[in-house]
Amino acid sequence: MMAPDALLRERGATQETGEFVVAAGFSGHVAGFALGDGTVRLVSGDGEWRTIEVHDGPVLSMVTTSGGWLTGGDDGGFRRVAVDGAVSEVARFKGKWVEQVAAFSDAKAPLVACAVGKIVHVFDMKAGGGKGERLKSLDHPSSVTGIAFDGKGKRVAASHYNGCSLWFVNAKADTPRVLEWKGSHTGIILHPAGEAVVTSMQENALHGWRLADSQHMRMSGYPSKTESLSFSKNGKWLASSGADTVVMWPFFGGGPMGKAPTELAGGDGVMCSQVAFHPQQEMVAAGFTDGLVVIADVASERILPIAVPKEGPASRKVTALAWSADGSKLAFGTETGFAALVDLAKR
Repeated sequence: MMAPDALLRERGATQETGEFVVAAGFSGHVAGFALGDGTVRLVSGDGEWRTIEVHDGPVLSMVTTSGGWLTGGDDGGFRRVAVDGAVSEVARFKGKWVEQVAAFSDAKAPLVACAVGKIVHVFDMKAGGGKGERLKSLDHPSSVTGIAFDGKGKRVAASHYNGCSLWFVNAKADTPRVLEWKGSHTGIILHPAGEAVVTSMQENALHGWRLADSQHMRMSGYPSKTESLSFSKNGKWLASSGADTVVMWPFFGGGPMGKAPTELAGGDGVMCSQVAFHPQQEMVAAGFTDGLVVIADVASERILPIAVPKEGPASRKVTALAWSADGSKLAFGTETGFAALVDLAKR
């Protein structure tokens, strides 16, 4: 019988960084981990770790882009880290925090964006000799708490107080489509086919809008705040954290309104803190506040453990979770600085 953490021990590359892991993401088969000390740690399947100095102060956000990663820091830097470790600056916002970053990685028209206070800045990364050229700066009624591009790179969405705003990137006149719902919206995700937009809320709930007719979709009942959202590739399911299970809302058959969510894994009172759908299959990875990491198959509900909770009083809350593009590798990190890459490819 295989030990619960056999995959991590036999196929993992791990490091105790001692710093809060803010985000994780893959560029090819190299995993990048953004840390609270301003560095990005890189590791590939060979298990060799590299430390890249990126920000003077904590990394606040990171996302994967073509050939590397984008980071935002509390030093006002919006920077790109290449797979070889080279760091370049996309923009600098002196005296401000770059708290949100997003990317649309398309070879013909790569776009990136960052949120600084109430403004979302959008850049064309093919212009300016590959260093990026600012396309526009989009103003919002309050601080932007989340940004995301749609699946075609035509729109960028931002969550803020009392709702969210959708903008067409190539519009000559920048007039947003504002979707309103009173309250504090803390994050945002767009349906892969552009059918809906969903935000997480301060009040332990999700709120969505069907974009065809602006129909509201309210998803509540969470015992804690939802920090992580992930759609399946086909858009059928929206996985979410915020309960002691992976809460999966159906976006088919008229759902999610009037439909009960499916719940996978957990159920023992330990909160799920991170979710990430497999990029190709209906499987979802989940991390919990005690350090447990599992992969759940949606159809069969079978659970594959990747990492087990750490013994003792030290918290191991999973704060970052990401798949490689081909789904053969999984990366995760914790608030206490444990970072890991696990190779799941068939051997």
